Formats: sequence, C-alpha cells, structure tokens
Amino acid sequence: MPLYEYECSKCDKSVELLVRSAEEPVSCPECGNVKLTRLMSAPAAPNMKGASGSLPMASGGESCGAPRCCGGICQ
Repeated sequence: MPLYEYECSKCDKSVELLVRSAEEPVSCPECGNVKLTRLMSAPAAPNMKGASGSLPMASGGESCGAPRCCGGICQ
C-alpha cells in the first residue's frame, strides 16, 4: 500500500495518505475536500544492512561488491 503526498486546493494543506488502490477516493482529512493534487515525492534511499550511511569505497578500480557498484568509480 503506497503512501502518497497530496495538496488540498481548498485549505492548502499538504497531507500524506495511505492509498490501498487507484480506485479508492481520497479526501483531505482537514476539510474533507475531494479535489486533491498528488505531489511528486522524493524516494527514500535504500537502507543497507550494517551500513554506516555511505557505500563502501573500492580501491584501485576494483568492484567493492556494494549494490549498484560501478567497478571502483565510487571513490
């Protein structure tokens, strides 16, 4: 079930709503308005198990083995 961010055209509030299906009607929890604009959201960065906040770096142009490793270009 995706979480979408919407902006209400009536009260100008931005709200996040859990939408179960595309056919499900959405309404503003503040004022009840059904005319909401879905906003673009930035996706969250993937959480790597045991990561300290950054990808491991490779040395000498070798693959570091991290997901999506560029073969050492991540230095």
